[in-house]
Amino acid sequence: MKKTYMAKRGEIESRWFVVDAEGVVLGRLASTIASRLRGKHLPEYTPHQMTGDTIVVINADKIAVTGNKMNKKLYHRHTGMDLKTKTLREMMEKNSATVIEKAVKGMLPNNVLGRQAFRRLKVYCGAEHPHGAQNPAQLSIKE
Repeated sequence: MKKTYMAKRGEIESRWFVVDAEGVVLGRLASTIASRLRGKHLPEYTPHQMTGDTIVVINADKIAVTGNKMNKKLYHRHTGMDLKTKTLREMMEKNSATVIEKAVKGMLPNNVLGRQAFRRLKVYCGAEHPHGAQNPAQLSIKE
């Protein structure tokens, strides 16, 4: 009788990766990162365990978008009194890290594992990051 392998909490190793977002399309970047955070690229992927890696994104202010999304893509938030709307261009000017964070968070499940995976995402606007002690490996996203 064959049995399906299920990863146990002590057997899971989390690795660190650095992704350079310069010139990478936003949706392609977000979907690859979300898959890596969940651990779906690993052969020992287990849906009910946190098997993913930690991802550090640098150069978040240099992402690419296709078409006219800079002016037409809208981000909405409700303040409790009224609805505030900003375009992608305005969000990139204020804090470009939130654009990647929102895109990745939307691709993760809305449950405890999704929140745990989102905590493993670190996004920085410049080329420097404070996670050098973890010796992150370089991860390239194909365009």
